[in-house]
Amino acid sequence: MPKLPKTKGGKQEKKAVHPYSRKAAQLAREAHKQDKKEKLKTEKALRLSIIGEKLQWFQSHLDPNKTDYTKKEACELIEEYMERFNAELEQIELRNSIKGRQGRQHGSREAVIKQTMERERQLYEGYGIEIPDIVNSKHLKFFREWDGDLKKLPNIKMRKLSFRDAVCINSEMSDVEAEEELNKIEDVAS
Repeated sequence: MPKLPKTKGGKQEKKAVHPYSRKAAQLAREAHKQDKKEKLKTEKALRLSIIGEKLQWFQSHLDPNKTDYTKKEACELIEEYMERFNAELEQIELRNSIKGRQGRQHGSREAVIKQTMERERQLYEGYGIEIPDIVNSKHLKFFREWDGDLKKLPNIKMRKLSFRDAVCINSEMSDVEAEEELNKIEDVAS
């Protein structure tokens, strides 16, 4: 019987792994583990990029003359943030109102925008939306100096604010007056 031809380096070719062997199961586990790691890595990168975009928006809309914000001013900035898609929605509505068009152009983009706006509105009216801590002057100074590097995101202090923070409830106000003021804000927000 003839011998197998030698490959370079004096090693023989690798044998094929049987699909039901222990070695095949080990290789499958390793591949699954690597896939899981990659998936987690991409999800984290996506989450950080979304937070980074949000922080860059807030950084670009800060008043350069202010050293700190009140909670009410921060809530006004949040309201402005939630209205950032209004111009794009108007453009989509304008394109769709042109006669002679069939179907809705940019329908998926419009749906995503409306869904995002609704989710942010629910967060803001619920337990609060997370923004950089611009109420504290020390944290605001650090946030202004941030260069947009996503690796430095954990160093930026965040604070949750809700629409209830927009109302400065004075100690002189009775509970009934405070509740009426909150109801007025809820009606305006709706």
